[in-house]
Amino acid sequence: MTTGPLGLDPVLLEILACPDTHHTRLEVDEPAGELVCPTCSRAFPVRDGIPVLLLDEARQR
Repeated sequence: MTTGPLGLDPVLLEILACPDTHHTRLEVDEPAGELVCPTCSRAFPVRDGIPVLLLDEARQR
């Protein structure tokens, strides 16, 4: 399996969307280890190669 930024599968990165805005594609912030929604400015952590897309776990940027 090919891994991309943050240890995530590139195909998965193509389909991940913000759980709040539902259609906004998430951007990778490698230094912070997060996926970021450019619409709502939430940052979602990636832990052990698994994106945590829970609103309660996100932080505002």
